[in-house]
Amino acid sequence: MELGTFGAVMAFASQVVTQSAEFYETVCDRAKGPDLKEVLKALQDGAKKDRATMEQTRRENVTEMILEPIAGLRREDFLATVDVSVLGSDAAIVKTALLLEERDQRFFRDSSAKLPLPEVARLFRKAAKRREGNLAKLRALTE
Repeated sequence: MELGTFGAVMAFASQVVTQSAEFYETVCDRAKGPDLKEVLKALQDGAKKDRATMEQTRRENVTEMILEPIAGLRREDFLATVDVSVLGSDAAIVKTALLLEERDQRFFRDSSAKLPLPEVARLFRKAAKRREGNLAKLRALTE
């Protein structure tokens, strides 16, 4: 299904960061390593802030939602299925966190190039850049 309107992109952005926030909230207590717990808590806090930002941006730009068509973004390209019931080890948690952060980074980067509103595109570029830092922190845990 194509994310063909500004409203659809913003709604999906909210979904993406909500999925990440819920994942981090769920696995934070399951993690055994103190370094991983610290990283997961920071990622959870960041995802919650992003969720609030996406919702605020969506509300503030409601007029543009109707007027701005978007082409070339497909929802299916950014879906990630996460089953937290099978995440028993720190390695599995990190692997899934990497999957979500890579997905989020791709979504925000690709979407920022398609969004017609410069201020929202900039917001998405910043979100993609934050994901770069998140990925570096997670990858450091695997070394």
